[in-house]
Amino acid sequence: MREERGGGGRGGRDKDKDKGKGEGRRTFSRRRRVCKFCAERIDYINYKDVRQLAGFIPERGKMQPRRISGACATHQRKLQTAIARARQLALIPYVTE
Repeated sequence: MREERGGGGRGGRDKDKDKGKGEGRRTFSRRRRVCKFCAERIDYINYKDVRQLAGFIPERGKMQPRRISGACATHQRKLQTAIARARQLALIPYVTE
């Protein structure tokens, strides 16, 4: 038969330590980001509007993902196309040095 071990080893839990958890902890709920384009009812994202596009490109020059930019899936795809077109016309750099 196996013997019960103290608290050491892999995957072993000390049941006495787990009793106090959960008490006194604060829950943190993150606020849901709202798509900027949906809020302002923007249907077409203009690739020539560099100021608007610059807000979605950090200093390194990469495109921000949806979870960071807060754009919905539809507008993230349109944003991606606009950034690609602006890069082809050298309005926005591909990378920064």
